[in-house]
Amino acid sequence: MKKRIKNWPGIIVMVLCLALILACPGYSQNIQQQPQHETQKYIWLDELGAENALEGWGETNANKSIDGNPLTISGQKYDRGLGTHAPASYRIKLDGKARRFTAMVGIDDEIISDKHDYYKNALVEFLIISYNKNTTPRNRVLWQSGPMKVNEPAKKVNVNLEGVTLLKLIVTDGGNGINYDHADWADAKIEYAAAKPQPVKPYVSKHYILTPPPGPEPRINGARIFGVRPGSPFLFTIAATGKRPITFSAKGLPEGLELNSKTGFIRGVIAKKDTYYVTLIATNDVGSAERDFRIVVGDEICLTPPMGWNSWNCWGCSVTEEHIRASARAMVDKGLINHGWTYINIDDCWMIKPGDDPVVGGKARDDNGMPRSNKKFPDMKALTDYIHSLGLKAGIYTSPGPYTCQEFVGSYGYEAQDAKQFAEWGFDYLKYDWCYYSKIAKDRSLNELKKPYLIMRDELLKQKRDIVYSLCQYGMGEVWKWGEEVGGNCWRTTGDIIDTWGSMSSIGFSQGKCSPYAKPGHWNDPDMLVVGNVGWGENLHPSRLTPDEQYTHISLWCLLCAPLLIGCPIEQLDDFTLNLLTNDEVLEINQDPLGDQANPLVVEEEFQVWAKQMEDGSLAVGLFNMDGYEHNIIKIEWSQLGIKGRHRVRDLWRQKDLGIFNNHFEAKVPPHGVVLVRMVKN
Repeated sequence: MKKRIKNWPGIIVMVLCLALILACPGYSQNIQQQPQHETQKYIWLDELGAENALEGWGETNANKSIDGNPLTISGQKYDRGLGTHAPASYRIKLDGKARRFTAMVGIDDEIISDKHDYYKNALVEFLIISYNKNTTPRNRVLWQSGPMKVNEPAKKVNVNLEGVTLLKLIVTDGGNGINYDHADWADAKIEYAAAKPQPVKPYVSKHYILTPPPGPEPRINGARIFGVRPGSPFLFTIAATGKRPITFSAKGLPEGLELNSKTGFIRGVIAKKDTYYVTLIATNDVGSAERDFRIVVGDEICLTPPMGWNSWNCWGCSVTEEHIRASARAMVDKGLINHGWTYINIDDCWMIKPGDDPVVGGKARDDNGMPRSNKKFPDMKALTDYIHSLGLKAGIYTSPGPYTCQEFVGSYGYEAQDAKQFAEWGFDYLKYDWCYYSKIAKDRSLNELKKPYLIMRDELLKQKRDIVYSLCQYGMGEVWKWGEEVGGNCWRTTGDIIDTWGSMSSIGFSQGKCSPYAKPGHWNDPDMLVVGNVGWGENLHPSRLTPDEQYTHISLWCLLCAPLLIGCPIEQLDDFTLNLLTNDEVLEINQDPLGDQANPLVVEEEFQVWAKQMEDGSLAVGLFNMDGYEHNIIKIEWSQLGIKGRHRVRDLWRQKDLGIFNNHFEAKVPPHGVVLVRMVKN
């Protein structure tokens, strides 16, 4: 017997509704297009490749700190992430559909030391930025940590990435320099839905030479002004390029000076204070060149920034007399002397080191307290005589403390003897390095910072020889404000430079605050040049600065009126590095008699513009691309430069006129590169 179906009316209504839904146009298509549940996907930051990071020191590591230790922040260890060093950056391409970036960030514990407390100054800031070329502003900060110190617990990052197509991970130096800024992106990963995130590779170019070689016709280069004290030995070499032989002559040389017509060496002694206006002349079988030259006999020396070589950045403590002689010979043989390069300076480790080492040990001083050199430097007077015979000048190093940085004997308590000995040996330059004096100084008050430099200043002034006085005390107490007061001809404004973009750029682009205190005879010193082969010992390596970064390095140091001290073995110079160091139009920016240090006129995240006045009324301008990944068009308005009207613009590296410009100038600048120009009112 069949069961009777109840509620027929309700069933009929349900069937009719279902039929109507199925009959709707596009229903089946909508069903097919219904998004499926997307599988949650992650990629760890370390999987994108540590090699795609830019860092201020060392090399960024995957799953390890910058020094290769386990990632550790405030005692907490992490298995994954990137260990880097400020200033650092990492860029990631996204498709706009990525979901989230998460990480734990902070300063790595590896910097903590029982031997010193310098690490306590470490300070960084982490930023996460969305970048879009087509928006204003281009950069939108998605998250920032604020300043972070060592031992501070890691901060958690949790950033929404919806709509982001380019992500920037940034670590800044916190505004106090890069020392010990070991920064970790720990447990860093991206959650994404569609396209896999891709790293942006930093831009790297091959070595390329911009400057054409000098022509056969004579050209006189180098300083246009020279300062000497009355009664001091005078040595100046006329720097000139052109086909050899060149015959040198001069009009208006003061009494007491003689010019060697074959070598261009001017020697002698001037007794009377005065300013002498001289015309230098260089002649060969192609033509003749003249240049106005001022000799200022008075109380000031070092009227242009020193240009030369220093042993430290290549040979460190392994330096020997033969290294010094080889660089002196190469200064001549490579032709650097023809572009104004002058000083050959010995850094640390020439003196006696306490102990029984058969080479560097022994009795530190003779019976009169005069310093003795170690066996690597058997005859200092013969060495300086050799350097002078080449038309060059010689420099030496010591510390106001009882020991030097490398624990060789310093000058403490023997300042009079050391100054006298340096003069008798024939040195023309003294680098006086604070180092062990930190154990003598009562504190870091201005009086204590000045004290040792005043003592040596007074002793140097007693000598019958001009010795350029270079203070090396790393910018303590804002030395640029009082370096002149203690007799300094130049003074270090920062810690030691190394051959990385982070080190060079953070030092160079921080010099604006020092600018008001630079003038002829007194120069801010942002440390030596790190081009060519460097290494601080026998194991040398090519500078880690890219070719564009090296153009920036030389351009910026010239704009800053910085002492230019080559830090590589000159005899090993390749064509690229030699070309960097012998562009006379670039070096002229450094050696300009006005001595006006450049100032930053435009400071943006992606670019900076620096400019300095020249004695002839022209303007030297550097357009610097701070971006390490992409070319930038950099534009400068006349109003920003403080000029008006039509100006002829010349590219100094290419030694090429670019044309006449009115109201503004712009140029395409490579990553971490520069366009250096000189603007002359037309």
